[in-house]
Amino acid sequence: MSDPRPPLPPFTRETAAQKVQAAEDAWNTRDPQKVALAYSENSVWRNRDTFLTGRAAIVEFLTAKWAREREYALRKDLWAFDGNRIAVRFQYESQDTDGRWWRSYGNELWEFDEHGLMTRREASINDVPVEEADLRIHGPRPASEHGLPFPLQ
Repeated sequence: MSDPRPPLPPFTRETAAQKVQAAEDAWNTRDPQKVALAYSENSVWRNRDTFLTGRAAIVEFLTAKWAREREYALRKDLWAFDGNRIAVRFQYESQDTDGRWWRSYGNELWEFDEHGLMTRREASINDVPVEEADLRIHGPRPASEHGLPFPLQ
């Protein structure tokens, strides 16, 4: 059994927003081991066309992801919440191994257990090529911007 990961469901607007910011902060570390601790031992994922189950698979997936997606920087926004579920929209920018820059737009559906661990994550993501001069996401979000929506374009 893992330690609880507050905030715990059922979520309020405030606690759902805290959960989203915590996820953004963790993913911006690009540390697969740290990120995986937010998920239950048998968490089920769909990421684009990839389906996986369990923390070990999550660590393996994220390790490969961040080897391909260099300079990864992410912004997540709370979209909706109800009980133990949260919907998120996000954008991240990264550079591929050939030096091309991408902005990726996506939506995630999250479901949590009573300990605040994510048991299910479904992500749909689209990639748009961008020029380096057009990058908008530079490292982790400053604390002064926590809770502020990130513009679509």
